[in-house]
Amino acid sequence: MTVTHDEKVVQEFSKQAAGFADPKLNVAFTRHLDQLVRFMDPELDLEDVVLEVAAGTGLVSRAIAHRVRHVTALDLTPAMLAEGKRDADHAGLMNITFTRGDATALPYLDRSYTLVVTRFSLHQVADPEAVVREMVRVSRPGAALIIADLIRPDGLEGDADRIERLRDPSHGTMLTEAQVADLVAAAGAEVKRSERFDYVRPLDPWLEFSRTPDADAAQIRRELEDELAGGPATGMRPSMVDGVLHFTHTYLFQQAIAG
Repeated sequence: MTVTHDEKVVQEFSKQAAGFADPKLNVAFTRHLDQLVRFMDPELDLEDVVLEVAAGTGLVSRAIAHRVRHVTALDLTPAMLAEGKRDADHAGLMNITFTRGDATALPYLDRSYTLVVTRFSLHQVADPEAVVREMVRVSRPGAALIIADLIRPDGLEGDADRIERLRDPSHGTMLTEAQVADLVAAAGAEVKRSERFDYVRPLDPWLEFSRTPDADAAQIRRELEDELAGGPATGMRPSMVDGVLHFTHTYLFQQAIAG
Protein backbone atom coordinates (compact mmCIF):
# COMPACT_ATOMS: atom_id res chain seq x y z
CA MET A 1 0.00 0.00 0.00
CA THR A 2 1.33 3.43 -0.95
CA VAL A 3 1.96 5.76 1.96
CA THR A 4 1.09 9.41 1.30
CA HIS A 5 3.40 12.23 2.30
CA ASP A 6 0.93 13.41 4.95
CA GLU A 7 0.89 9.91 6.42
CA LYS A 8 4.69 9.95 6.56
CA VAL A 9 4.54 13.29 8.39
CA VAL A 10 2.09 11.98 10.98
CA GLN A 11 4.13 8.78 11.42
CA GLU A 12 7.47 10.56 11.88
CA PHE A 13 6.22 13.39 14.06
CA SER A 14 4.20 11.06 16.27
CA LYS A 15 7.56 9.46 17.14
CA GLN A 16 9.07 12.88 17.85
CA ALA A 17 6.20 14.38 19.89
CA ALA A 18 7.41 13.43 23.36
CA GLY A 19 10.85 14.98 22.82
CA PHE A 20 9.75 17.98 20.79
CA ALA A 21 10.34 20.55 23.53
CA ASP A 22 13.44 18.85 24.94
CA PRO A 23 16.39 21.20 24.33
CA LYS A 24 18.84 18.29 24.60
CA LEU A 25 17.26 16.74 21.49
CA ASN A 26 15.33 19.36 19.55
CA VAL A 27 17.80 22.23 19.65
CA ALA A 28 16.56 23.60 16.32
CA PHE A 29 13.13 24.42 17.74
CA THR A 30 14.10 25.32 21.29
CA ARG A 31 17.41 27.18 20.91
CA HIS A 32 16.18 29.80 18.44
CA LEU A 33 12.63 30.25 19.73
CA ASP A 34 13.47 33.43 21.64
CA GLN A 35 15.24 34.79 18.57
CA LEU A 36 12.12 34.21 16.48
CA VAL A 37 9.91 35.90 19.08
CA ARG A 38 12.23 38.92 19.00
CA PHE A 39 11.95 38.95 15.20
CA MET A 40 8.15 38.88 15.55
CA ASP A 41 8.08 41.52 18.30
CA PRO A 42 7.14 44.52 16.08
CA GLU A 43 4.09 42.61 14.83
CA LEU A 44 2.72 41.43 18.20
CA ASP A 45 -0.27 43.28 19.62
CA LEU A 46 -2.62 42.53 22.51
CA GLU A 47 -5.55 42.65 20.06
CA ASP A 48 -4.04 40.11 17.65
CA VAL A 49 -5.92 36.97 16.66
CA VAL A 50 -3.11 34.61 15.63
CA LEU A 51 -2.88 31.38 13.65
CA GLU A 52 0.18 29.14 13.86
CA VAL A 53 0.20 26.83 10.83
CA ALA A 54 1.82 23.38 11.12
CA ALA A 55 2.37 24.26 14.75
CA GLY A 56 3.65 20.95 16.08
CA THR A 57 3.29 21.24 19.85
CA GLY A 58 2.61 24.96 19.55
CA LEU A 59 5.98 26.16 20.82
CA VAL A 60 5.57 29.51 19.06
CA SER A 61 1.92 29.80 20.11
CA ARG A 62 2.83 29.23 23.74
CA ALA A 63 5.74 31.68 23.56
CA ILE A 64 3.56 34.55 22.33
CA ALA A 65 0.22 33.73 23.99
CA HIS A 66 0.69 36.35 26.72
CA ARG A 67 1.31 39.02 24.04
CA VAL A 68 -1.87 38.53 21.97
CA ARG A 69 -5.63 38.05 22.38
CA HIS A 70 -5.86 34.47 21.09
CA VAL A 71 -3.76 31.89 19.24
CA THR A 72 -4.92 28.88 17.25
CA ALA A 73 -2.25 26.19 16.90
CA LEU A 74 -3.07 23.95 13.91
CA ASP A 75 -1.21 20.77 13.06
CA LEU A 76 -1.72 17.50 11.22
CA THR A 77 -0.34 15.22 13.96
CA PRO A 78 -2.66 14.48 16.93
CA ALA A 79 0.25 13.41 19.17
CA MET A 80 1.94 16.78 18.68
CA LEU A 81 -1.25 18.67 19.53
CA ALA A 82 -1.89 16.56 22.62
CA GLU A 83 1.65 17.18 23.86
CA GLY A 84 1.30 20.93 23.29
CA LYS A 85 -2.07 21.16 24.98
CA ARG A 86 -0.76 19.38 28.07
CA ASP A 87 2.11 21.86 28.31
CA ALA A 88 -0.20 24.84 27.72
CA ASP A 89 -2.62 23.64 30.39
CA HIS A 90 0.25 23.09 32.81
CA ALA A 91 1.42 26.67 32.17
CA GLY A 92 -2.09 28.05 32.65
CA LEU A 93 -2.34 29.40 29.11
CA MET A 94 -6.07 29.75 28.49
CA ASN A 95 -6.05 31.64 25.17
CA ILE A 96 -4.68 28.88 22.90
CA THR A 97 -6.85 26.52 20.88
CA PHE A 98 -5.21 23.35 19.53
CA THR A 99 -6.80 22.15 16.28
CA ARG A 100 -6.05 19.27 13.92
CA GLY A 101 -5.99 20.40 10.30
CA ASP A 102 -4.24 20.45 6.95
CA ALA A 103 -1.90 23.39 6.31
CA THR A 104 -2.66 23.18 2.58
CA ALA A 105 -6.43 23.53 3.12
CA LEU A 106 -6.98 25.62 6.25
CA PRO A 107 -10.48 25.18 7.76
CA TYR A 108 -11.04 28.92 8.19
CA LEU A 109 -12.84 31.68 6.32
CA ASP A 110 -10.96 34.30 4.33
CA ARG A 111 -9.53 37.23 6.29
CA SER A 112 -9.85 35.62 9.72
CA TYR A 113 -6.49 36.42 11.36
CA THR A 114 -4.36 39.47 12.08
CA LEU A 115 -1.11 37.50 12.34
CA VAL A 116 -0.22 34.15 10.74
CA VAL A 117 3.00 32.29 11.45
CA THR A 118 4.56 28.99 10.41
CA ARG A 119 7.83 27.52 11.58
CA PHE A 120 9.84 24.76 9.88
CA SER A 121 6.92 23.65 7.70
CA LEU A 122 7.68 24.62 4.10
CA HIS A 123 10.61 22.20 3.78
CA GLN A 124 8.45 19.44 5.27
CA VAL A 125 5.21 19.63 3.27
CA ALA A 126 4.53 18.24 -0.19
CA ASP A 127 3.03 21.53 -1.44
CA PRO A 128 4.67 24.62 0.12
CA GLU A 129 2.98 26.87 -2.43
CA ALA A 130 -0.44 25.81 -1.12
CA VAL A 131 0.61 26.45 2.49
CA VAL A 132 1.71 30.02 1.74
CA ARG A 133 -1.36 30.66 -0.39
CA GLU A 134 -3.63 29.49 2.44
CA MET A 135 -1.74 31.60 4.99
CA VAL A 136 -2.36 34.70 2.89
CA ARG A 137 -5.98 33.77 2.22
CA VAL A 138 -6.90 33.63 5.93
CA SER A 139 -4.98 36.84 6.73
CA ARG A 140 -6.77 40.16 7.01
CA PRO A 141 -5.48 42.96 4.74
CA GLY A 142 -2.39 44.41 6.36
CA ALA A 143 -1.87 41.36 8.57
CA ALA A 144 1.67 40.18 9.19
CA LEU A 145 2.86 36.80 7.94
CA ILE A 146 5.90 35.21 9.55
CA ILE A 147 7.72 32.33 7.89
CA ALA A 148 10.60 30.67 9.72
CA ASP A 149 12.18 27.79 7.89
CA LEU A 150 15.18 25.69 7.05
CA ILE A 151 16.46 26.84 3.64
CA ARG A 152 19.03 25.87 1.04
CA PRO A 153 21.78 28.48 0.61
CA ASP A 154 22.50 29.63 -2.94
CA GLY A 155 25.31 27.67 -4.56
CA LEU A 156 25.27 24.82 -2.06
CA GLU A 157 27.01 21.70 -3.39
CA GLY A 158 25.58 18.26 -2.71
CA ASP A 159 22.06 16.95 -2.19
CA ALA A 160 21.21 17.89 1.39
CA ASP A 161 17.58 16.87 0.90
CA ARG A 162 18.67 13.27 0.27
CA ILE A 163 20.48 13.19 3.62
CA GLU A 164 17.55 14.87 5.34
CA ARG A 165 15.13 12.26 3.96
CA LEU A 166 17.43 9.45 5.02
CA ARG A 167 17.25 10.82 8.54
CA ASP A 168 13.49 11.63 8.36
CA PRO A 169 11.45 10.17 5.45
CA SER A 170 8.83 12.90 5.84
CA HIS A 171 11.31 15.62 4.84
CA GLY A 172 10.31 17.37 1.61
CA THR A 173 12.50 19.90 -0.18
CA MET A 174 14.41 22.91 1.16
CA LEU A 175 13.69 26.13 -0.70
CA THR A 176 16.07 29.04 -1.19
CA GLU A 177 15.36 32.42 0.38
CA ALA A 178 14.39 33.76 -3.05
CA GLN A 179 12.00 30.85 -3.65
CA VAL A 180 10.23 31.51 -0.34
CA ALA A 181 9.88 35.19 -1.24
CA ASP A 182 8.50 34.23 -4.66
CA LEU A 183 5.83 32.03 -3.05
CA VAL A 184 4.84 34.89 -0.75
CA ALA A 185 4.60 37.37 -3.63
CA ALA A 186 2.63 34.95 -5.80
CA ALA A 187 0.14 34.51 -2.95
CA GLY A 188 -0.46 38.26 -2.75
CA ALA A 189 1.74 39.41 0.12
CA GLU A 190 4.85 41.58 0.19
CA VAL A 191 8.08 40.67 1.97
CA LYS A 192 9.20 43.50 4.22
CA ARG A 193 12.18 42.14 6.14
CA SER A 194 14.16 38.97 6.65
CA GLU A 195 16.91 37.50 8.79
CA ARG A 196 19.12 34.56 7.85
CA PHE A 197 21.73 32.72 9.89
CA ASP A 198 23.72 29.49 10.00
CA TYR A 199 23.60 27.07 12.89
CA VAL A 200 26.34 24.48 13.40
CA ARG A 201 24.82 21.59 15.34
CA PRO A 202 26.00 18.18 16.60
CA LEU A 203 24.97 15.18 14.54
CA ASP A 204 24.08 12.64 17.25
CA PRO A 205 21.20 14.49 19.02
CA TRP A 206 19.67 15.28 15.61
CA LEU A 207 19.61 11.58 14.73
CA GLU A 208 18.45 10.55 18.19
CA PHE A 209 15.51 12.98 18.12
CA SER A 210 14.13 11.53 14.88
CA ARG A 211 14.85 7.95 15.98
CA THR A 212 16.65 7.33 12.72
CA PRO A 213 17.30 3.60 12.22
CA ASP A 214 20.85 2.59 13.10
CA ALA A 215 21.81 1.61 9.55
CA ASP A 216 20.62 4.93 8.12
CA ALA A 217 22.29 6.89 10.92
CA ALA A 218 25.55 5.06 10.24
CA GLN A 219 25.32 5.88 6.53
CA ILE A 220 24.75 9.57 7.25
CA ARG A 221 27.70 9.66 9.62
CA ARG A 222 29.89 7.84 7.09
CA GLU A 223 29.00 10.24 4.26
CA LEU A 224 29.71 13.31 6.41
CA GLU A 225 33.03 11.86 7.56
CA ASP A 226 33.92 11.00 3.95
CA GLU A 227 33.24 14.60 2.91
CA LEU A 228 35.56 15.87 5.64
CA ALA A 229 38.23 13.53 4.27
CA GLY A 230 37.89 15.04 0.80
CA GLY A 231 34.99 12.98 -0.54
CA PRO A 232 31.82 14.15 -2.33
CA ALA A 233 29.83 17.09 -0.95
CA THR A 234 26.70 16.06 0.96
CA GLY A 235 25.16 19.52 1.22
CA MET A 236 25.32 19.21 5.01
CA ARG A 237 28.58 21.22 5.43
CA PRO A 238 30.10 18.92 8.10
CA SER A 239 32.77 19.96 10.57
CA MET A 240 34.49 18.64 13.67
CA VAL A 241 33.96 20.72 16.81
CA ASP A 242 35.98 19.62 19.86
CA GLY A 243 36.25 16.16 18.31
CA VAL A 244 32.50 15.85 17.74
CA LEU A 245 30.94 15.57 14.26
CA HIS A 246 28.70 18.55 13.45
CA PHE A 247 26.82 19.80 10.39
CA THR A 248 25.35 23.15 9.34
CA HIS A 249 21.77 24.28 8.78
CA THR A 250 20.71 27.67 7.42
CA TYR A 251 17.58 29.24 8.86
CA LEU A 252 15.41 32.04 7.47
CA PHE A 253 13.00 34.36 9.29
CA GLN A 254 10.84 36.29 6.83
CA GLN A 255 8.10 38.82 7.54
CA ALA A 256 5.53 39.89 4.96
CA ILE A 257 2.34 41.93 4.84
CA ALA A 258 -0.86 40.54 3.33
CA GLY A 259 -2.48 42.59 0.59
